[in-house]
Amino acid sequence: MEYQTIGRRKEAVARLRMLEGGGKVIVNKKDFQTYFSRRDLKQRVLAPLKLCEQEGKMNLKVNVDGGGVTGQAEAIRLAIARALEKYDSSLRGKLKTAGFLTRDARVKERKKYGRAGARRGYQFSKR
Repeated sequence: MEYQTIGRRKEAVARLRMLEGGGKVIVNKKDFQTYFSRRDLKQRVLAPLKLCEQEGKMNLKVNVDGGGVTGQAEAIRLAIARALEKYDSSLRGKLKTAGFLTRDARVKERKKYGRAGARRGYQFSKR
């Protein structure tokens, strides 16, 4: 059976399709190992699978766009956690306590008028 989920983080949106299989992970039509070059990002993405002992048992196909590599990795992590919850609802407690089902809603704050940035004001000279 196929499980489809969406994960978001900052500007990144990950659309995931999960099937039972040999553990193949494809991100944007590239192998997962080549798409994410940093080891910490690879571990971050696969953390929900490792926690639920499903590593090597699921084939994942992911389309991710927007944001940077860290935001994309965390969007994929959320999508994987949501797909694992659909696959087996008994895993929910484990995923929830690890914080993998919580959507990180922090996004960049917009620039305000009369200011140099979102909060930083323009330089002020008294004299």
